[in-house]
Amino acid sequence: MATPPLTQVPQVPQVPQVPPAPPHPTQRPSAQAAAPDPAQAPAPTANALALPARIPSEQLFRGAQEVLIEHQGGLYRLRQTSLGKLILTK
Repeated sequence: MATPPLTQVPQVPQVPQVPPAPPHPTQRPSAQAAAPDPAQAPAPTANALALPARIPSEQLFRGAQEVLIEHQGGLYRLRQTSLGKLILTK
């Protein structure tokens, strides 16, 4: 009994690789994502929503119990209580 001749299977064209889509703006980055380099970040603009400056109270008080703050021509007193609370008065 003779074996039937093999037929050639047509070659399937290669599908080009498509890069993954960027994450949706509401998705959180994965834990493996690299943290952005602050040196590469653009400078904030006046219209940008930015976090307020964060200053440790130790830096403000420098060992004192109170500091005076000048603001729009007024003088304010910021003091620490014995329980560590802050009180701002004009």
